[in-house]
Amino acid sequence: MLITIWLLPVKGMEITHYCYLLHNPYRKHFMAGIVDVAREAGVSTATVSRALSGKDYVSKETKDLVEAVAAKLGYVPSASAYTLVTGRTRNIGVVVPYVDRWFFSTALEAVDRELVKAGYDVTLYNLASGDSHRKSIFKTSLPRKRVDAVMCIAVNLSDDELSSLSNVNKPIVSLGGIIEGARCIKINDTAAGKLATEHLLAMGHTKIAMIGFNAPDEKYFKIFDERREGYETALKLAGIEPIPQWYKQVSKYAISEGYSAAKQLLGDPHNAPTAIFASADELAVGALLAAKDMGLKVPEDVSIVGVDNHDLADFFGITTVDQNVVGQAEQVVKMMLDLMNNPNQETESVQEWPIELVVRASTTRVRN
Repeated sequence: MLITIWLLPVKGMEITHYCYLLHNPYRKHFMAGIVDVAREAGVSTATVSRALSGKDYVSKETKDLVEAVAAKLGYVPSASAYTLVTGRTRNIGVVVPYVDRWFFSTALEAVDRELVKAGYDVTLYNLASGDSHRKSIFKTSLPRKRVDAVMCIAVNLSDDELSSLSNVNKPIVSLGGIIEGARCIKINDTAAGKLATEHLLAMGHTKIAMIGFNAPDEKYFKIFDERREGYETALKLAGIEPIPQWYKQVSKYAISEGYSAAKQLLGDPHNAPTAIFASADELAVGALLAAKDMGLKVPEDVSIVGVDNHDLADFFGITTVDQNVVGQAEQVVKMMLDLMNNPNQETESVQEWPIELVVRASTTRVRN
């Protein structure tokens, strides 16, 4: 017989929930309860609850002991009891525009790992299925308040979506773009474009083209426009007027798109560039493959630099501006957890994540 007992809080005591078996010789095969953990560890059930929730102060020695005993007995705290006591679900809503692209999949993997490590579940809201699906997420799913906080990864919210999200009355954090009222971590994309172009200028290149990306609509941040701004700023500071024909815009940041754009640039018989700044590493990989298919040597005939530090950039030896997506994701999780535990803390609403130039084999000094 399995009996579930709820001990309701009395005069400040916490709820405890435990299961035990009566008259059953196979009790060891069933999940242990909080009472079993407390008895084995030699502490109270309230101490077990505090040690495993991580919210209230418990000495490190006691916390380590309780965690070890809980692991030994296979004890899993009751989510229902925790929600009833704290009002929290230990569930975080993560909103992404895609899940099948490098930036988002890399960030998601790191976010999920860090949240699970902190004892949270993740509910994923993928916006890739179209406008009606997106509307349902912001109008129905998120307002149900089944999450403790909302994290948006490179999602630019409309006024209506921001209003719906604000009505949830939960902490909001953003990675990759600024959302009004939310804490945010992002790189300076203008600085990234400027740094990449400055590297090519330092190598003596003056005929520098760019492959950029056009975000399809206002639901996405214009980070590639910012990278173009950095590119043009660096050229102008060097006394070089940007040539419109040397800016090739693609419809998506994919290797195939970079390949096609680079073919057009490098195939110009009258005025081909000696260097290409690709605003994403996948575009840079496409440019490198196009150059080689045209019989050009990289970097002797054409230098190529990208942004991201994608795994493929390392594989193909492409110089890039590293934005450390994993580090950003880990930091935004930390920011969110701090915000949940200290909602009134005063910190900067936008944290600028540092970027770094990683020089590899795809760039060299221009030929005289």
